[in-house]
Amino acid sequence: MLRYISHPECRLHDAGPMHPETAERLDAINDQLIMSGLDFVLLHSDAPYVTREQLLRVHDADYLDRIFATSPAEGYVTIDGDTVMSPGTLAAARRAAGAGVLGVDMIMAGEAGPVFCGVRPPGHHAERDKAMGFCLFNNIAVAAAHALAAHGLGRVAIVDFDVHHGNGTEGIFAADGRVMVSSIFQHPFYPFSGDSPEADHIVPLPLPAGTGSADFRKAVEDICLPALDAFAPDFLFISAGFDGHVLDDMSALALTEADYGWITQRLVEIADRHAAGRILSMLEGGYDPGALARSVVAHLKALMGP
Repeated sequence: MLRYISHPECRLHDAGPMHPETAERLDAINDQLIMSGLDFVLLHSDAPYVTREQLLRVHDADYLDRIFATSPAEGYVTIDGDTVMSPGTLAAARRAAGAGVLGVDMIMAGEAGPVFCGVRPPGHHAERDKAMGFCLFNNIAVAAAHALAAHGLGRVAIVDFDVHHGNGTEGIFAADGRVMVSSIFQHPFYPFSGDSPEADHIVPLPLPAGTGSADFRKAVEDICLPALDAFAPDFLFISAGFDGHVLDDMSALALTEADYGWITQRLVEIADRHAAGRILSMLEGGYDPGALARSVVAHLKALMGP
């Protein structure tokens, strides 16, 4: 059965009025899970706090010290133009990163099949020494590094289908050939990177504005899936952003719930072929509540399989 990992403290992060990354995102997902009947067949677990040791695998010590010291007792602290901390942010971010660690441990112990981490704030823009793009800790990188360090895996792959390039994840693993990173993103678009890979294990799929289902699926079929088969990962991670949905004002792609279900099904097939079914997905973007919630349900149904 699918394991759904989250925590009530993930709702505590408040980026301020008019910010698109809100706790209502998780509420919309939870409501849709109930309405679809899916909530009643999921196994729910609470995310623990990530440890400093686990964060240090992907973030610099000085950066962590700054983030912990910056956490406000009241009000807001602006980290960059998009990234804000409130009194509940640090707890939420620690739970978000801890969710992936728990998921890896449960999968490796045979206590879970596929895992989805319904958490916030997102993480894929966070670099080793820099917060950006709503992200403080790189949740998916923490999980992947934990799989390598704590469980002795030889190769892991991360597929990021958020509409924004996963620059933080790619940068963290740019010199680590054990980790394949394939980011599927609108380009040119924030953070205006990713179209010039510097290593064979970095496999970008930049897509022009207006890309719809057919061209999206062709790019995945022609580039991402063959690269994954050739890499043959021991564990497959997904940075699952749903802001490329046609109804999401955050982007100019034209994807639908069916596209997210399709790519998830194909990634499950890769995990079954090479990784004994080991697959963990982490929520990234998605800012139209209805489109996000429906897309997550399609994603989870595909993770669960027939």
